[in-house]
Amino acid sequence: MVRKVTKAIFPVAGMGTRFLPATKSVPKEIMTLVDRPLVQYAIDEARAAGITEFIFVTSRGKSALEDYFDHNLVLEQDLKSKGKDDLLEILNATNMESGAIAYIRQHKALGLGHAVWCARRLIGDEPFAVMLPDDVIAADKPCLQQMVEAYQDTGGNMVATMEVPTEKTSSYGILDTGQNVGTVIRAKGMVEKPKPEEAPSNLAVIGRYILGPSVLYNLNQKKKGSGGEIQLTDAIAEDIGNGVPVFGYKFDGQRFDCGSKSGFLQATVSFALARDDLRDDLSHYLHDIVSSGRAAQ
Repeated sequence: MVRKVTKAIFPVAGMGTRFLPATKSVPKEIMTLVDRPLVQYAIDEARAAGITEFIFVTSRGKSALEDYFDHNLVLEQDLKSKGKDDLLEILNATNMESGAIAYIRQHKALGLGHAVWCARRLIGDEPFAVMLPDDVIAADKPCLQQMVEAYQDTGGNMVATMEVPTEKTSSYGILDTGQNVGTVIRAKGMVEKPKPEEAPSNLAVIGRYILGPSVLYNLNQKKKGSGGEIQLTDAIAEDIGNGVPVFGYKFDGQRFDCGSKSGFLQATVSFALARDDLRDDLSHYLHDIVSSGRAAQ
Protein backbone atom coordinates (compact mmCIF):
# COMPACT_ATOMS: atom_id res chain seq x y z
CA MET A 1 0.00 0.00 0.00
CA VAL A 2 1.33 3.44 -0.97
CA ARG A 3 1.75 5.75 2.02
CA LYS A 4 -0.08 9.06 2.01
CA VAL A 5 1.98 12.17 1.27
CA THR A 6 1.47 14.71 4.06
CA LYS A 7 4.83 16.55 4.19
CA ALA A 8 6.24 19.07 1.73
CA ILE A 9 9.63 20.77 1.51
CA PHE A 10 9.84 24.32 0.16
CA PRO A 11 13.44 25.26 -0.74
CA VAL A 12 13.45 29.06 -0.38
CA ALA A 13 17.04 29.82 0.58
CA GLY A 14 17.99 31.50 -2.71
CA MET A 15 18.96 35.17 -2.73
CA GLY A 16 16.79 36.14 -5.69
CA THR A 17 19.57 38.11 -7.37
CA ARG A 18 17.68 38.31 -10.67
CA PHE A 19 15.20 40.60 -8.93
CA LEU A 20 17.63 43.04 -7.35
CA PRO A 21 17.26 45.65 -5.97
CA ALA A 22 13.81 44.51 -4.76
CA THR A 23 15.25 41.40 -3.12
CA LYS A 24 17.84 43.39 -1.19
CA SER A 25 15.35 43.51 1.68
CA VAL A 26 12.31 41.54 0.47
CA PRO A 27 12.52 37.75 0.03
CA LYS A 28 11.62 36.86 -3.54
CA GLU A 29 9.05 34.34 -2.31
CA ILE A 30 6.82 37.08 -0.86
CA MET A 31 6.90 39.24 -3.96
CA THR A 32 3.30 39.40 -5.14
CA LEU A 33 1.45 38.15 -8.18
CA VAL A 34 -1.46 40.60 -8.16
CA ASP A 35 -2.15 40.54 -4.39
CA ARG A 36 -0.79 37.18 -3.23
CA PRO A 37 2.87 36.32 -2.58
CA LEU A 38 4.47 33.62 -4.68
CA VAL A 39 4.73 31.38 -1.64
CA GLN A 40 0.99 31.62 -0.98
CA TYR A 41 0.25 30.06 -4.37
CA ALA A 42 2.52 27.15 -3.42
CA ILE A 43 0.96 26.76 0.02
CA ASP A 44 -2.57 26.76 -1.38
CA GLU A 45 -1.58 24.12 -3.94
CA ALA A 46 0.00 21.98 -1.23
CA ARG A 47 -3.07 22.21 1.00
CA ALA A 48 -5.31 21.14 -1.89
CA ALA A 49 -3.11 18.04 -2.28
CA GLY A 50 -3.54 17.04 1.37
CA ILE A 51 -0.26 18.40 2.73
CA THR A 52 -0.47 19.13 6.46
CA GLU A 53 3.21 19.65 7.39
CA PHE A 54 5.18 22.41 5.69
CA ILE A 55 8.98 22.53 5.86
CA PHE A 56 10.78 25.63 4.64
CA VAL A 57 14.50 25.51 3.94
CA THR A 58 15.57 29.12 4.39
CA SER A 59 18.70 31.22 4.77
CA ARG A 60 19.78 34.45 6.40
CA GLY A 61 17.55 37.41 5.52
CA LYS A 62 14.31 35.44 5.21
CA SER A 63 12.66 36.59 8.44
CA ALA A 64 9.94 38.44 6.51
CA LEU A 65 8.94 35.15 4.92
CA GLU A 66 8.62 33.54 8.34
CA ASP A 67 6.63 36.48 9.68
CA TYR A 68 4.20 36.26 6.76
CA PHE A 69 2.65 33.07 8.14
CA ASP A 70 2.17 34.40 11.67
CA HIS A 71 -1.17 35.59 12.99
CA ASN A 72 -1.43 39.38 12.96
CA LEU A 73 -3.80 39.83 15.88
CA VAL A 74 -3.89 43.64 15.67
CA LEU A 75 -4.83 43.60 11.99
CA GLU A 76 -7.36 40.82 12.51
CA GLN A 77 -9.07 42.72 15.32
CA ASP A 78 -9.12 45.92 13.27
CA LEU A 79 -10.79 44.20 10.32
CA LYS A 80 -13.26 42.46 12.60
CA SER A 81 -14.24 45.67 14.40
CA LYS A 82 -14.85 47.40 11.06
CA GLY A 83 -16.96 44.56 9.73
CA LYS A 84 -14.57 43.82 6.87
CA ASP A 85 -15.32 40.12 6.94
CA ASP A 86 -14.25 39.53 3.34
CA LEU A 87 -10.75 40.85 4.02
CA LEU A 88 -10.62 38.96 7.32
CA GLU A 89 -11.37 35.71 5.48
CA ILE A 90 -8.55 36.41 3.02
CA LEU A 91 -6.16 37.16 5.89
CA ASN A 92 -7.10 34.05 7.83
CA ALA A 93 -6.31 31.89 4.79
CA THR A 94 -2.65 32.96 5.09
CA ASN A 95 -2.28 31.84 8.70
CA MET A 96 -0.55 28.60 9.65
CA GLU A 97 -1.48 26.72 12.80
CA SER A 98 1.14 26.19 15.49
CA GLY A 99 3.25 23.14 14.71
CA ALA A 100 2.22 22.93 11.04
CA ILE A 101 5.23 24.81 9.74
CA ALA A 102 8.95 24.41 10.38
CA TYR A 103 12.03 26.34 9.25
CA ILE A 104 15.42 24.81 8.55
CA ARG A 105 18.51 26.89 7.71
CA GLN A 106 20.70 26.12 4.70
CA HIS A 107 23.94 27.87 5.61
CA LYS A 108 25.68 27.38 2.25
CA ALA A 109 24.20 27.48 -1.24
CA LEU A 110 25.23 23.99 -2.34
CA GLY A 111 22.36 23.19 -4.68
CA LEU A 112 18.71 22.09 -4.66
CA GLY A 113 19.67 18.57 -3.58
CA HIS A 114 21.51 19.95 -0.57
CA ALA A 115 18.52 22.12 0.36
CA VAL A 116 16.23 19.08 0.34
CA TRP A 117 18.82 17.08 2.32
CA CYS A 118 18.78 19.76 5.03
CA ALA A 119 15.19 18.73 5.90
CA ARG A 120 15.96 15.00 6.19
CA ARG A 121 15.38 14.72 9.95
CA LEU A 122 11.87 16.13 9.63
CA ILE A 123 11.01 13.69 6.83
CA GLY A 124 12.24 10.45 8.39
CA ASP A 125 11.10 7.39 6.43
CA GLU A 126 8.02 8.95 4.82
CA PRO A 127 7.34 9.97 1.22
CA PHE A 128 7.35 13.73 0.75
CA ALA A 129 6.70 16.46 -1.78
CA VAL A 130 9.12 19.14 -2.91
CA MET A 131 7.66 22.39 -4.23
CA LEU A 132 9.58 25.26 -5.82
CA PRO A 133 7.54 28.47 -5.36
CA ASP A 134 9.24 30.00 -8.43
CA ASP A 135 7.20 27.61 -10.56
CA VAL A 136 3.62 28.86 -10.42
CA ILE A 137 1.12 26.62 -12.16
CA ALA A 138 -2.37 27.75 -13.16
CA ALA A 139 -4.64 24.71 -13.32
CA ASP A 140 -8.28 23.81 -12.68
CA LYS A 141 -7.05 20.99 -10.46
CA PRO A 142 -3.82 22.00 -8.67
CA CYS A 143 -0.72 20.32 -10.10
CA LEU A 144 0.42 18.62 -6.90
CA GLN A 145 -3.09 17.27 -6.34
CA GLN A 146 -2.99 15.73 -9.82
CA MET A 147 0.36 14.13 -8.97
CA VAL A 148 -0.72 12.81 -5.56
CA GLU A 149 -3.71 11.10 -7.14
CA ALA A 150 -1.50 9.49 -9.80
CA TYR A 151 1.10 8.55 -7.19
CA GLN A 152 -1.45 6.42 -5.35
CA ASP A 153 -1.35 4.08 -8.34
CA THR A 154 2.38 4.20 -9.10
CA GLY A 155 4.34 4.65 -5.88
CA GLY A 156 8.07 5.17 -6.42
CA ASN A 157 9.20 8.70 -7.24
CA MET A 158 7.30 11.16 -9.39
CA VAL A 159 8.34 14.44 -11.02
CA ALA A 160 6.20 16.98 -12.84
CA THR A 161 7.22 17.29 -16.48
CA MET A 162 6.56 19.44 -19.50
CA GLU A 163 7.94 19.62 -23.01
CA VAL A 164 10.41 22.43 -23.69
CA PRO A 165 12.15 23.61 -26.87
CA THR A 166 15.26 21.55 -27.54
CA GLU A 167 17.50 24.61 -27.30
CA LYS A 168 16.36 25.13 -23.69
CA THR A 169 17.15 21.67 -22.33
CA SER A 170 20.35 23.02 -20.79
CA SER A 171 18.22 24.90 -18.26
CA TYR A 172 16.39 21.85 -16.88
CA GLY A 173 16.66 18.33 -15.60
CA ILE A 174 15.66 16.15 -18.56
CA LEU A 175 14.05 12.70 -18.56
CA ASP A 176 15.34 9.79 -20.58
CA THR A 177 12.17 7.90 -21.47
CA GLY A 178 10.80 5.22 -23.71
CA GLN A 179 7.70 5.90 -25.71
CA ASN A 180 5.67 8.68 -24.13
CA VAL A 181 2.11 7.49 -23.65
CA GLY A 182 -0.50 9.25 -21.53
CA THR A 183 0.22 11.48 -18.55
CA VAL A 184 2.48 9.08 -16.59
CA ILE A 185 5.81 8.13 -18.19
CA ARG A 186 8.33 5.64 -16.77
CA ALA A 187 11.81 7.19 -16.78
CA LYS A 188 14.91 5.24 -17.80
CA GLY A 189 17.19 7.99 -16.56
CA MET A 190 17.53 11.68 -15.76
CA VAL A 191 20.18 14.20 -16.79
CA GLU A 192 20.75 17.61 -15.20
CA LYS A 193 21.01 20.50 -17.69
CA PRO A 194 22.32 18.59 -20.72
CA LYS A 195 23.54 20.35 -23.84
CA PRO A 196 20.76 20.36 -26.48
CA GLU A 197 22.68 17.95 -28.70
CA GLU A 198 23.12 15.54 -25.78
CA ALA A 199 19.61 15.73 -24.28
CA PRO A 200 17.82 12.34 -24.24
CA SER A 201 14.45 14.06 -24.80
CA ASN A 202 12.79 17.45 -24.47
CA LEU A 203 10.76 16.37 -21.44
CA ALA A 204 11.84 18.71 -18.65
CA VAL A 205 11.39 18.41 -14.89
CA ILE A 206 9.74 21.42 -13.28
CA GLY A 207 9.32 22.33 -9.63
CA ARG A 208 7.00 19.63 -8.28
CA TYR A 209 8.25 16.30 -6.91
CA ILE A 210 6.94 13.38 -4.88
CA LEU A 211 9.91 11.44 -3.53
CA GLY A 212 10.68 8.52 -1.27
CA PRO A 213 13.17 8.49 1.62
CA SER A 214 15.68 6.60 -0.54
CA VAL A 215 16.35 9.89 -2.34
CA LEU A 216 17.47 11.39 0.98
CA TYR A 217 19.83 8.46 1.44
CA ASN A 218 21.32 9.19 -1.98
CA LEU A 219 21.67 12.88 -1.12
CA ASN A 220 23.43 11.95 2.09
CA GLN A 221 26.40 10.86 -0.02
CA LYS A 222 26.79 14.54 -1.01
CA LYS A 223 27.95 13.82 -4.56
CA LYS A 224 28.53 16.97 -6.57
CA GLY A 225 27.08 17.20 -10.05
CA SER A 226 26.37 19.95 -12.59
CA GLY A 227 27.81 23.30 -11.55
CA GLY A 228 29.68 21.69 -8.67
CA GLU A 229 26.42 21.50 -6.70
CA ILE A 230 24.52 18.64 -5.08
CA GLN A 231 21.75 18.05 -7.59
CA LEU A 232 18.36 16.61 -6.70
CA THR A 233 18.12 15.24 -10.25
CA ASP A 234 21.23 13.10 -9.69
CA ALA A 235 19.82 11.62 -6.49
CA ILE A 236 16.57 10.70 -8.23
CA ALA A 237 18.49 9.22 -11.18
CA GLU A 238 20.47 7.09 -8.74
CA ASP A 239 17.21 5.59 -7.53
CA ILE A 240 16.49 4.46 -11.09
CA GLY A 241 19.82 2.64 -11.12
CA ASN A 242 18.88 0.99 -7.82
CA GLY A 243 15.60 -0.33 -9.21
CA VAL A 244 13.29 2.26 -7.67
CA PRO A 245 10.76 3.40 -10.30
CA VAL A 246 10.69 7.05 -11.31
CA PHE A 247 7.77 8.50 -13.23
CA GLY A 248 7.32 11.73 -15.11
CA TYR A 249 3.85 13.25 -14.81
CA LYS A 250 2.54 15.45 -17.61
CA PHE A 251 0.38 17.82 -15.62
CA ASP A 252 -2.65 19.66 -16.95
CA GLY A 253 -2.04 23.39 -16.51
CA GLN A 254 0.08 26.37 -17.49
CA ARG A 255 3.45 26.84 -15.81
CA PHE A 256 5.01 30.25 -15.27
CA ASP A 257 8.71 30.59 -14.47
CA CYS A 258 8.50 33.31 -11.85
CA GLY A 259 12.20 33.00 -11.18
CA SER A 260 12.67 35.17 -14.27
CA LYS A 261 11.43 38.73 -14.73
CA SER A 262 9.69 37.86 -17.99
CA GLY A 263 7.90 34.87 -16.48
CA PHE A 264 6.91 36.86 -13.41
CA LEU A 265 5.37 39.58 -15.56
CA GLN A 266 3.57 37.05 -17.74
CA ALA A 267 2.13 35.39 -14.66
CA THR A 268 1.03 38.74 -13.22
CA VAL A 269 -0.87 39.63 -16.39
CA SER A 270 -2.38 36.16 -16.75
CA PHE A 271 -3.59 35.91 -13.15
CA ALA A 272 -4.93 39.47 -13.24
CA LEU A 273 -6.89 38.78 -16.43
CA ALA A 274 -8.44 35.76 -14.70
CA ARG A 275 -9.90 38.05 -12.02
CA ASP A 276 -13.41 39.42 -12.55
CA ASP A 277 -12.56 42.58 -10.59
CA LEU A 278 -9.48 43.38 -12.69
CA ARG A 279 -10.08 41.92 -16.15
CA ASP A 280 -11.91 44.80 -17.86
CA ASP A 281 -9.64 47.65 -16.75
CA LEU A 282 -6.47 45.69 -17.46
CA SER A 283 -7.72 44.46 -20.85
CA HIS A 284 -8.51 48.01 -21.92
CA TYR A 285 -5.12 49.22 -20.74
CA LEU A 286 -3.23 46.48 -22.55
CA HIS A 287 -5.23 47.13 -25.70
CA ASP A 288 -4.38 50.83 -25.55
CA ILE A 289 -0.67 50.09 -25.12
CA VAL A 290 -0.62 47.68 -28.05
CA SER A 291 -2.63 50.03 -30.25
CA SER A 292 -0.53 53.10 -29.50
CA GLY A 293 2.81 51.32 -29.18
CA ARG A 294 3.48 53.35 -26.03
CA ALA A 295 4.49 52.10 -22.59
CA ALA A 296 5.80 53.73 -19.43
CA GLN A 297 8.49 56.30 -20.15
